[in-house]
Amino acid sequence: MNNEELIALLTQADEHKNTGNNSEAEKLANEVLVIAERNSLLDIQSKANNILGIVNRKLGKYDKSFDYFSKALADYEILGDKKSIGGVMINIGNLFNNLGSYDKSLEFFAKAIPILEEIGEIVFKANAMMGIGNAYLHLLIYDKSLHYYFKALATSEEIENKSCIAYATGCIGNLYFHLHNYDKALEFYSKTLAYFEELGYKDAVALYRENIAGVYASRGSYDKALEYFLKALSIKRELGIMQPVALSMENIGLIYSEQNFTGYNVEQAEEYFLESIALSEEIGAKRNIYTTCRSLAKLYKAEKRWEECALYFEKFYTVEKEVQSEEAQKQAEQMEYRRKIEESERDRQVKLARFQEQEKILHNILPSQIADRMIDGEKTIADSHENVSVFFSDIVGFTKLSQRVSAEELVGMLNGIFSQFDQLARKHGLEKIKTIGDAYMAVCGAPIHVDNHAERTALFALDVAELMNNYQTNTGDNVMIRIGLHSGSVVAGIIGENKFAYDMWGDAVNTASRMESHGEAGKIHVSEEFKQALQKGPGLSPESPKSPKSPKSLHFQARGELDIKGKGSMNTYFLERAI
Repeated sequence: MNNEELIALLTQADEHKNTGNNSEAEKLANEVLVIAERNSLLDIQSKANNILGIVNRKLGKYDKSFDYFSKALADYEILGDKKSIGGVMINIGNLFNNLGSYDKSLEFFAKAIPILEEIGEIVFKANAMMGIGNAYLHLLIYDKSLHYYFKALATSEEIENKSCIAYATGCIGNLYFHLHNYDKALEFYSKTLAYFEELGYKDAVALYRENIAGVYASRGSYDKALEYFLKALSIKRELGIMQPVALSMENIGLIYSEQNFTGYNVEQAEEYFLESIALSEEIGAKRNIYTTCRSLAKLYKAEKRWEECALYFEKFYTVEKEVQSEEAQKQAEQMEYRRKIEESERDRQVKLARFQEQEKILHNILPSQIADRMIDGEKTIADSHENVSVFFSDIVGFTKLSQRVSAEELVGMLNGIFSQFDQLARKHGLEKIKTIGDAYMAVCGAPIHVDNHAERTALFALDVAELMNNYQTNTGDNVMIRIGLHSGSVVAGIIGENKFAYDMWGDAVNTASRMESHGEAGKIHVSEEFKQALQKGPGLSPESPKSPKSPKSLHFQARGELDIKGKGSMNTYFLERAI
């Protein structure tokens, strides 16, 4: 199965998830996950894990849900997919809302929002705001809840995202219903229903028809309540989701059993109650069983059908005790879920911190582009670079100098000198390759190619020479260096398995080293090839020795032919600033 087919299956799983067909969504996502993990398809397995996290949250399997979300988050962090990182954080926040850990849910929503703002992801940002609103609603902080719901709605309307608008509008309706403001609740529920009908989200359409029915029932408009309950039941039966069907039947039975309803009908109420109980017993929905048994017992009591009333009150009490016992067990399980999830989150944070520290170390010891390639999983890094300029420097008389100062003073001096070299290298766009004792090597044009590598290297060398011409040790000793420059081709790559080093080899490296060793104290010794590269580069030309890009003009003092060890006779020059 190729990537396109796997993505198509995930799209189907996502659609099943959105329409409430969680079992089919879970089946498809699991199928994709197995194949993706087998073939190391990180982007696809992360999407599958995220869908499985959502589905398991909906099914109340919170520990499994968190495991899937954690895996998805870790994968997205490796991929650097900020949108998906923010999305999974929102999903984890919603999970903590389900578990009643509202402080943790708010923490994850707060982490997600700046990530999403950075990349301009408005839809997920709106979802995070809804999650914050839900947390505050559970905490009974209604003003803050309403504030975030309206922020989510305004954000969604800004980008005209109907799905987000629908969910945000529904949240506001829920809050108003909670506050018994039925007019406002009906206004927002009606808008929500219209959006979901247009979007074709059938499970949401059924839910908000029931919500509207609840508003009408609370206001005593039982005929309208019955109309909406029946419409919701029709959709639920079509979707084949049995527990909500049983709940709708109980609600319809309650309407028919309401004596203030002009359509009060004992037979109809009894029929719906009994059908709800039978279906609930079939699927093991005990909470539905005992609430419906209680409603049916009350109906029989009103009708003075004492024997049947006693039968269903007894059944109500029996099942209620079982449910209370199971609820206590469920609460204990949820506490255990919270403990495990919070423990897993701490472990994830530790692993992430370690990964970030390793990433930081890699960026400190390697060029950033090379470090990124290693983090992305590239095993062997070896590149050829045709046009680079190499810098070598060496301190003159270092051996004698090292004998006159303490080890601490010597290391401090080298650290001070090379730290300033590093700053100048960053200024001119060179990459430090390594230091060996008192020698310093840098390159321009690798690992990222630049056209004016020779010019940048020349200006760097001149700044280094000027720095060292004015340098004195704490004991008053002058420190002089030799500098060698050459342009040509190199091979560069990573060596080592645990202690990584970015190094380079080739004739350009050897020749630059020879330029340094055959040079003179305080001077910059360059090859004919470097001179030509500088003059042919975009900054300088043979006709105009003064570069419009260079702050100062350059001058080459011919040194004539020299016999260079390992190279033979070469024309070389001293590079200087022109007066």
